[in-house]
Amino acid sequence: MELMYTNIVIIGIAVLVAALLGLFFIHKRKTSRFVDGTKAANTGRIRQSKLYKNLKIRYVVLTAVMITGLTGSIVSALFLAARPYRTEDVVSGVKKRDIILCLDVSYSLYDLNSELTDYLKGVVAGLEGDRFGISIFNTSSVTYVPLTDDYDYIIDRLDELQGYFLLQKEYFEDYYLTYGEGGYIPDDKLERYKELSDKLDYFEAGTLYNNWYRGSSLIGEGLGTALYSFPYLGDSERTRVIIMCTDNELNAFGKEVLNLKEASEYCKKNKVTLFGIFPSEEKFYMPEEFDYSSCLNGFKNAVEKTGGKFYIRTRTQSVSEIVQDIQKQEAMLVKVVMTRQTVDLPEIPFFIMCICLAIGCLAGLVLQK
Repeated sequence: MELMYTNIVIIGIAVLVAALLGLFFIHKRKTSRFVDGTKAANTGRIRQSKLYKNLKIRYVVLTAVMITGLTGSIVSALFLAARPYRTEDVVSGVKKRDIILCLDVSYSLYDLNSELTDYLKGVVAGLEGDRFGISIFNTSSVTYVPLTDDYDYIIDRLDELQGYFLLQKEYFEDYYLTYGEGGYIPDDKLERYKELSDKLDYFEAGTLYNNWYRGSSLIGEGLGTALYSFPYLGDSERTRVIIMCTDNELNAFGKEVLNLKEASEYCKKNKVTLFGIFPSEEKFYMPEEFDYSSCLNGFKNAVEKTGGKFYIRTRTQSVSEIVQDIQKQEAMLVKVVMTRQTVDLPEIPFFIMCICLAIGCLAGLVLQK
């Protein structure tokens, strides 16, 4: 325990000692000499009596108790006025993370995207103080959720995205693989086909803009858009992370504005860590046109360049395990801040003051009787 105003105790005790000494000498001077009144003879016999001695001892003890109690209460009050306290170091995690989920919404990834968005709903519900955003891309990119800490809103949008991926799955498996693009669709399935197309167009009006001449799965531009969704790049104390899911099957008809290698270099330059999630080989789309190892290594090199970690979704490594491992990584840890604070401790001196005051007052009341 420490005192914030130590001088109050020092000065107060000095004044109290001086006052007690002054009262002692004044009292001694008054009792050591006769001043006025009628003297009584043979008082020595009274002083030798047992009753007198008992009364004197009682008087001396009660007086001492009263003075001690009042002195103790004054000293305790001085300590209370001096503000006793203790200092303690409080270690707290300051949540200053910006996390952007960057999803390649090509039809080749609907299963992986659906699983990822479903699991992330629980992750987002457990966040506190972090900001979370979602960027989706194919030919073009859409900031689906800007960075926000409105977790209910994020979960609602993740629900909507998961519904989109289920629509992709239904369209691809029930119509595209069966009838092909522009093929004849039976009348009994035509109504559902039109309904699916309308719902898919709601999302794809943004992500497939000008795809007829630009191509699809423009990975570098997707990552670059997610990167520049962070405000004040290069001038922030916040930990910044991009979690990106893609199969890296670039299908550009021309030169990209920003390729994957360049985008990862910009991430590194701006201290943004990229974590990559890649599909397993059995789920890889069109292996006859795209080389699995080449796509995997290209994405992996981009991820590791930023200091992040690369994951492959396999039967033995689920999305939940991947996301849990991402959260354990150093780049995802909240910054630990130690602050020193003072905690007032008035209880002990206040308790002692009350006891001493009560004892002193009780002794004074008994003396009056």
